[in-house]
Amino acid sequence: MGSYYDIDAILTDAQKLPCTFELDVPGLGFIDGNAGGDMKKGSQASLPLWLCGFLALNPIGNTPILNLDLPSSLAPRVLNALKADPRTVDLRVLAPHFYELAARTLEFFEENEIVDVLSETFKKRAAEIADHAHNTHGAMGEGVEFLRGLDEMERQLFRGAHESSKAMRTWTDEVKKKP
Repeated sequence: MGSYYDIDAILTDAQKLPCTFELDVPGLGFIDGNAGGDMKKGSQASLPLWLCGFLALNPIGNTPILNLDLPSSLAPRVLNALKADPRTVDLRVLAPHFYELAARTLEFFEENEIVDVLSETFKKRAAEIADHAHNTHGAMGEGVEFLRGLDEMERQLFRGAHESSKAMRTWTDEVKKKP
């Protein structure tokens, strides 16, 4: 989790996760479209990540208030696509802060397979990002679609690698000019 003032952390915590209520909760019916009513046991809703985490980790007695489900951005079909070729998946469409959402969500689950898939995805995509950042012709040509699908963390990585590449070219040009 980022700092209190980190806008990316705030936007990540605001993303909604599917959950199922395990208890009747008085007065929360408005979440389900039943203003003034109660949230019934077994009702499903999508709540912000920060609220889901709070309600899931603070049971009443031995019963959790709700159970979290994995978001659609970590659904089996997405994970299969990432296993097949992570460079073809548009992460930005799935979640603008895909990796941050996955990391925060996986704090509540023991899903080692998902962690492995996401680690491999990041490694393969980072290599592709570095290639596009250092090869400006590729970034302007066939790489445009790939670059559009980067999540925010990957965009920051691209910017950093691109700026580094520009600085290196400037430095080498200056060194070549010296007698």
